[in-house]
Amino acid sequence: MVLPFAMISAQSLKNLKYRFEAAGLRLAIFLFRLIPVDAASAVMGYLWRKIARFNPRHKRALRHLELALPDTTPEQREKIISGMWDNLGRVTAETFHIPDLLPQTSRFEISVDAVTQKVFDGQQQAVFVSMHSGNWEMCVQPLVQADCDVAGVYQALKNPFADKALSNMRKDMYRLGLYSKSHKTARKLVSIVRQGGIIAIMGDLRETRGIKVPFFGREAYANPVPATLARSGGVPIVVGRVVRTHGVHFRVEGRAIDVPVTSDRKADIQSATEEVHRVFEEWIREYPDQWMWIHRKWAKA
Repeated sequence: MVLPFAMISAQSLKNLKYRFEAAGLRLAIFLFRLIPVDAASAVMGYLWRKIARFNPRHKRALRHLELALPDTTPEQREKIISGMWDNLGRVTAETFHIPDLLPQTSRFEISVDAVTQKVFDGQQQAVFVSMHSGNWEMCVQPLVQADCDVAGVYQALKNPFADKALSNMRKDMYRLGLYSKSHKTARKLVSIVRQGGIIAIMGDLRETRGIKVPFFGREAYANPVPATLARSGGVPIVVGRVVRTHGVHFRVEGRAIDVPVTSDRKADIQSATEEVHRVFEEWIREYPDQWMWIHRKWAKA
């Protein structure tokens, strides 16, 4: 009888820990929302820029940057990664203000191609694939303003109470729901695409169970799910990014790519995923300080 009691106690302690963490998060959300978003973003960006250099991930980011852009000098790399930390600090503060930022259209400029515009106009379905650039949370803002039916995919937190608190802030962004990654979710997403809904998913994360693609001249792990969904639903992929133009102001960009449909399904998915990463690489080179270099994206890095 001792073992079951010990197990129950351990689970109870874990739940108690999770509840305390979630309570701290809810308090942080409350406090941050009392501060005007422009001030909160600027202060958090400054603090992260000054403090994060002492984090072990700083050296990892510098190493990744040197591998990807070997022509940069050590001074240039330090400046780029400093800008990355500033951006990440700003994103952290802005996340607490998502419900307030979404309707503030004056903070956003939109630059999309003709196919993406059709999506916004309700004339075309698509799978949206974005990357961790600028404030990536805002990539679906034009879709929200256009009243589109969107489902989002995210990586759930281990703490279910904290996960729920953060998910609640995003509920206005994803009218068709926000789904954590799982096999069950994959089946649900296929159904959503085939029924005319829009899927939004991050495509630049490391996915060791996925496929390998060229990225900055090196093999990198990539997620084949966006291409798989698009091919299954017969819809294009829209590659999106957010560029921070200044402060809490952004430019949202979208570029559509066609997913090939041949007798070789595996090759079609490989080709589309490689094209997505080609666009990612082009964009990252343009604003390297706005991408999250701490990702363990490469197979060997």
